[in-house]
Amino acid sequence: MNIKNLFSFTFLALFLLGTSDIASADTPGKNYKISRSKYEKQLHGFWLGQSIANWTGLSTEMVRVSPPFFTDNDWGKVIEPAVWGTFAAHTGVIDFYLPSSDQVWGSDDDTDIEYLYQFLLERNKAIFLTPETIRDGWLHHIYSESEAPLSRNNFVKENYLWVSNQRAYQLMEKGLVPPETSIPKNNSDSLMIDAQLTTEIFGLFAPGRPDIALEMAHLPVRVSAIGIAEQIAKFYVVMHSYAAIVPNKLSLKEQTRWLAEKARNALPNASSAAKIFDFVHQFHANSSDGDNWEEARDAVYERYQKQTNDGYEYQGGFDAGINFAASLVSLFYGEGDIRRTIQIGTLAGWDSDNPTATWGGLLGFLLGVKGVDLAFQRKDLPEAYWISRTRRNFPDRTPNSDGEDKFSFMAKRALPIVDRVVQYTRGKYDDDFWYIERGRSEPSIKFLQYPEAN
Repeated sequence: MNIKNLFSFTFLALFLLGTSDIASADTPGKNYKISRSKYEKQLHGFWLGQSIANWTGLSTEMVRVSPPFFTDNDWGKVIEPAVWGTFAAHTGVIDFYLPSSDQVWGSDDDTDIEYLYQFLLERNKAIFLTPETIRDGWLHHIYSESEAPLSRNNFVKENYLWVSNQRAYQLMEKGLVPPETSIPKNNSDSLMIDAQLTTEIFGLFAPGRPDIALEMAHLPVRVSAIGIAEQIAKFYVVMHSYAAIVPNKLSLKEQTRWLAEKARNALPNASSAAKIFDFVHQFHANSSDGDNWEEARDAVYERYQKQTNDGYEYQGGFDAGINFAASLVSLFYGEGDIRRTIQIGTLAGWDSDNPTATWGGLLGFLLGVKGVDLAFQRKDLPEAYWISRTRRNFPDRTPNSDGEDKFSFMAKRALPIVDRVVQYTRGKYDDDFWYIERGRSEPSIKFLQYPEAN
């Protein structure tokens, strides 16, 4: 049975729902006109979609990093241990994670650093974060290894940082600030995936202005990433900025393709990131079966893990490059269906929760919270957020209930950040709309000044 048929209801429902919550890129004249109230609902959808995808993808995180890989036939089966020997503690099967209305969404590394950056922008009434603000924010809100609480999974101290982020934190403890924390001589893990999962939100803070979004995200990305890892993280930032102005006339499948191709145009043609994108994009275009994502994933393994191509050399399952390729497989073959995209991302392999969370957040934004509810046929998905699961020293905004925050609160608090960006770009806003002046040129993700990182 073709699994894609199981998602036909979702695709039809979302088609009938339309794109009424999506701001238009077709607005004539000088400015984009974007509804603040609709954008707030889309931001709520971003946090909800990202959390569903994050916790669904965690069931297979680093379980299969080489053949035999998962296939559609593994959906619904009992989970297996990751390469380090432990099981996902929150579920027993590979399936969508959809908790009951009285539960809370736990923070994880796919959402908690973005939460931290939004908090720092809120508290400082800022658009750009300084190196010192980022360092001080990390050290104040992220546990050190010695202070970290015991993990409920394996009862050892866990500060929920890994690979390049963990190394960057250690460098901050020594007094370094970004971008020093991502220079290869200081951080040997700076080509890993880390920045891809912590900075997409900067695109949403600058709707329709990917040039400004790249400026805002530059230092947060450079906390832990350089070279191909930086370019890929900024690719996602550009996509999220364009999501605010994606043409309404396009279907969700066409919208995701439009966004991906707009972001690809920002990559240097000679970069490994651009070549990886082009390979997966062309493989999908040439596929005789538009649903055979497994063939595409296997081709990614052959080209980028088993062999060395396009200037990229595989080092491990947390690599930026291999996970970028896997994420594009789920995006193109998911065809704008949030359920199918999350499913493919979960089964694709490697660091499966992170690329999956990226697309869950982006598609959740495109759909808005009501669209996410409809996609999963639930009207009671929780919105409570438990940031203290992984981070510390944040205010409790819901003292009479579980967790410390709500997605709707988080979405509303983001609006003043966008207000400041609109003013910075000489746009205007009132209680109902932003009037955003268009950028003068297309965004460009440039090569870095460090030759060893290119």
